[in-house]
Amino acid sequence: MSCSTVENRSLLCRMAEDILKNPMATGWEKKSAASQKKYRQFLQRANKNEVLQALPGFHEEAISKIDCLQCANCCKHYSPRFKTPDIKRISRHLKMRESDFIAKYLVVDEDGDFVVNAKPCPFLGADNFCSIYEDRPSDCRRFPYTDEDVIIKRKELTLKNSGFCPITYYVLEKLIAKIS
Repeated sequence: MSCSTVENRSLLCRMAEDILKNPMATGWEKKSAASQKKYRQFLQRANKNEVLQALPGFHEEAISKIDCLQCANCCKHYSPRFKTPDIKRISRHLKMRESDFIAKYLVVDEDGDFVVNAKPCPFLGADNFCSIYEDRPSDCRRFPYTDEDVIIKRKELTLKNSGFCPITYYVLEKLIAKIS
């Protein structure tokens, strides 16, 4: 369904447009939770090439409308994976031995990955700024994956992210409005 045609100017389309104008002020978390089935169906059926073509524009639009520093849900409730290059880079930045960095900040999760041992992330400041931003893990650099094929390839991760990240929510809603 496209909201751009006159016959499709339904209440649903107008509501979707309102949500997309200011996602942080609209209770997007509840809307995302209620839309999980719709998102799952879209991600399963969507034409990968169409999605990948639309992603850069929607990602940039979302980034321009949503201030991550007002949210920081990713840092408050979840952990990135810390891969070996991340551990080396961050421990060097903190002037720590790698083994000391791991002992102080990381644990191994059920998937065998190093993740932070506390929530919120120990590197998240009260102002939502990251104290290791320039050296942050690659997962943090790439998050929320709304400008790459991860959004389609890792459907479960995208669904999870849409529940706590307003950028992922925004991009999914835009994709559905354009491609469905």
